[in-house]
Amino acid sequence: MNRDIEQGQRGKPRILLFSHRNIYDQLVWRCPFREFERILQEVDSVDLLAPEPTNWYRHGKRVAMRLGEFVSLSINPGIPTIKVEREYDMFITVCEKVSELLHLKSLKGLRDKCKTTVCWLPEFYVKDIPVYKSCVEVLSQFDYVIFMFVANEPFKAIIKGQGQYLPAGIDTLRFCPYPNPPTRSIDVLSIGRRAPATHKALLRMASEERKLYVYDTIDALKAYDLEEHRLMTANLAKRSRYFIVSPGKFDQPKETGGQSEFGYRYFEAAAPGTIMIGMRPFNNKEFDKIFNWQDAVIEIPFTSEEIVSTIRELDKEPERQMKIRQTNITQCLLNHDWVYRWEAVLGLVGMQPLPMLQSRKRALRDLAATVKEDFVQRQVLEHAKSRRPAL
Repeated sequence: MNRDIEQGQRGKPRILLFSHRNIYDQLVWRCPFREFERILQEVDSVDLLAPEPTNWYRHGKRVAMRLGEFVSLSINPGIPTIKVEREYDMFITVCEKVSELLHLKSLKGLRDKCKTTVCWLPEFYVKDIPVYKSCVEVLSQFDYVIFMFVANEPFKAIIKGQGQYLPAGIDTLRFCPYPNPPTRSIDVLSIGRRAPATHKALLRMASEERKLYVYDTIDALKAYDLEEHRLMTANLAKRSRYFIVSPGKFDQPKETGGQSEFGYRYFEAAAPGTIMIGMRPFNNKEFDKIFNWQDAVIEIPFTSEEIVSTIRELDKEPERQMKIRQTNITQCLLNHDWVYRWEAVLGLVGMQPLPMLQSRKRALRDLAATVKEDFVQRQVLEHAKSRRPAL
């Protein structure tokens, strides 16, 4: 698109985005919302605030968090003061950790210059509410609070603004294997947490059956560069047949307080058309609404070794596999790109989308049509192959 035309479509910046990207380390679990921030800047007219911390930030954060355990008094942990100078229709920030809410104490004039304020809070367990009194105080200053966790009713009772559930999303244009799908040369992909019994069974399968099982071999969360890490994740997923999935922190019940929530992994597995195999979150009504198609997740107990026999049985059903892959990809293209999440935020606050958002949605629909057409052709070929007489 011509840059002058694109600038004309954007108009003057109407969104003020506060990003924590220069404050935290390059931790790999932060990739998805860095991705969201990038897409937001592509489909809307945005001014970005991304301050760097002062030299005394780490000490200031410890003091601020310690104080916040006892009183609802929030203080700036060490972010340079920023005065909001011009007017915006919306202020938005994503606080992936509860403590990041304190960074917003660095802003001056926010309420005067921004018509609406929105905070997206991906992770805040109910059991931790009493521990983060000062952070809850900051949260209460927003007009809208978006929760990525289903168990959010206790928060709605203590915040002043409107609370709303919204799931994670994904850059489906990056993760989709089309229009030129690569060979699925990786048999099983596992990223992050894993169950020991399942892992050992897959290791034996890889050794005995000459399968390619790709998994983490070091317990490290820091990346050289988050954009490069995200690209690698997408490229691995597009080349994988099966992807191991599980609820967030499924092996840390003390940390979650027993909540069974889901984050990014299911979208990272579905968007590239892998077959998700593992666990669905239990008693999670939103997961059941979002991943509501047949075979969205091939369920196995994570404490068993059944995964190998499950894979063997699925490998006998090529048409079923094709259907699962096509459905996973198209469902994500048509429903779960980050652009749909941003559209939902705009609808929540009563703002209209810009033309760039509609352009991305058209690209997603066109790509979904390509996937469906390819699936039909593959079905015809598979059917013809099955009818061929044996020599």
